[in-house]
Amino acid sequence: MERRRSGHGRDTGGPDTERAGSVETAESVESVLSELYSAPPGEFVPRREERAAAARTAGRKEDARRIHAARRPTLAAWAANLLTRSRPEEARRFLELGQALREAHRSLDAAGLRELSAQRRRIVAALSRQAAKLASEAGRRLSPAAQREVESTLRAVLADSGAADDWAAGRLTVSLVPPSEFPADSAPAAAEPRGPAPRPKSSRRASAAGDELAERRGRRREELARARQQAERAERRLRDGQAAKAEAEVSLRRAEQRRDRARETVNSAEERLRTAREELGRVEREHRDAEERGRRAAEEVTAAEQESRTASRRVDRLASRVG
Repeated sequence: MERRRSGHGRDTGGPDTERAGSVETAESVESVLSELYSAPPGEFVPRREERAAAARTAGRKEDARRIHAARRPTLAAWAANLLTRSRPEEARRFLELGQALREAHRSLDAAGLRELSAQRRRIVAALSRQAAKLASEAGRRLSPAAQREVESTLRAVLADSGAADDWAAGRLTVSLVPPSEFPADSAPAAAEPRGPAPRPKSSRRASAAGDELAERRGRRREELARARQQAERAERRLRDGQAAKAEAEVSLRRAEQRRDRARETVNSAEERLRTAREELGRVEREHRDAEERGRRAAEEVTAAEQESRTASRRVDRLASRVG
């Protein structure tokens, strides 16, 4: 899609404005992803969650999904990304070297292959050292194993045009592995040095060998096409799975929050119940004490009444005698 910029006023609405808005959103997502893959791996996830939450809050659910689906790069992949971002001119020359090397394989240019292969070894070693230096300056030291992964990625970039495109985008998530030999659409078997070759015994045998080579190349092209289709399908499944996982994680966090609130409510209710039970216990004890005191008082009243009646009868008897 062609992107147009204008400095002559602001759009007032209509389809053009909608298209411009979608382009602007796409550019903002791309800038966020570029920022994420420029950050050290340890800062990737917190920044990704922050940017995804901001997009979700702004109502841009699709942008939030794309941002959240971004995968955290390994240290070696981040260093390779850092190299192409920090040294764009050297990266451009390196990509041109890879294109020339693949072209030499296609054309069976043995002399060109020898010269370019020597350049490849020197440049891969130099760029690998630069990547380690850039990573160290950014506060991350590459281990020998990580530096070997960077070298593996650089060799893959030279050997495969797809790997070159991925590296040029600066968003690798894992280190790349070069093929055991160049792909069929860009590299034949190792070429022998050109020179005075023995004359073939028959043109028919040479023609058969050429046909066999062309057939082998065709089969390899078909295998490569199928492999790329499978890789694309796997990548789509991965993105869909990551999106589903992100949604599930959001639902899980919300459920955990509701569970925590419910637990707080239960804990508060249990505390109130415990306090009420303690109060009930105290009241019941006071009630029992009051009942006991009432019983004793009733007994004392009964005894006093009996004693009063006895004393009254005695008084009456004594009074009758005296009279």
